[in-house]
Amino acid sequence: MKKKRGASAYSDEFRREAVRLVEAGTTPLKQIARELDVAEESLRSWCRRARAQRPGADPVEPTTVLSVAEENQRLKRENARLLEERDILKKAMAFFAKDAR
Repeated sequence: MKKKRGASAYSDEFRREAVRLVEAGTTPLKQIARELDVAEESLRSWCRRARAQRPGADPVEPTTVLSVAEENQRLKRENARLLEERDILKKAMAFFAKDAR
């Protein structure tokens, strides 16, 4: 179990460097946290905070909401298509079963 540290246990420079390592994308966040002896959630929090503080960044991230809505719409279309295919196959099966008698 890791020893708990206070909120100011890490310098701003340390946090910035940790975030830079995560955003470089070459090493998984979990491994970086382990190597730096930082809790994963703390590192995730630092990354979220850094993204929110960038100019032009929207803290709510509406693109995520749009992505979920778009995915939902795509899944509804796919579901409708699959239901239609199923119904066609049911009718075809009934048609060919009638001829087989």
